[in-house]
Amino acid sequence: MELNSKIKCALQEIDFVNRYEKIAEEYNANRTPSNDRLVHIDGEEVMETIASLGYQPSFDAKEKFYKIKEEKNGEFTFGFHIILRDGNVDLVWIVKENKELLLGLPWSLYSRLLINPDYKISYPVIGSYEDIDDILEKAFTMFEDFKQALRK
Repeated sequence: MELNSKIKCALQEIDFVNRYEKIAEEYNANRTPSNDRLVHIDGEEVMETIASLGYQPSFDAKEKFYKIKEEKNGEFTFGFHIILRDGNVDLVWIVKENKELLLGLPWSLYSRLLINPDYKISYPVIGSYEDIDDILEKAFTMFEDFKQALRK
C-alpha cells in the first residue's frame, strides 16, 4: 500500500509525523494508565467540543465514530472521523478528489507509509474530557494545515 503522491507531499509539508508524535508522546499510556483512562464517553460533550472548533459533528451509531460534515473545496472533499475507544483516540482523514478516494486511513498508518512499515506511533490516550479537547484542537489545526497544503 502506498500513499497518493499529493497526499504524501501535503503530509510531509505539514510535518505530520513529528506533530503526531508530539501528541502521542504527550498523551501516552504512562501518563494515563489503563485504570485511569476515559472509557465511557459522553457523546454530547464530544459533539460540543467538535462544534466549538467550527465543525458540524455527527455520530455514526452503527460504526461508533464521530465525524464532521464533509467539506467540498474545489475538486477536493474533506472529512474527518474520530474514534474514541478504550481510552484511545484514533483519527482518520478522508480525502476525495473528484469523488475518487485518495485517503481514508487512520493516522497511525501515515507514519508507516511515509517512513517505514515498522514505524509505529501509539494512539493518544485519554483520561479526561480536557485531554479530548486538547487532542482535538491540535488535530483540527493539523487538518486545516493539511487541507491548505493539499490545495497548493
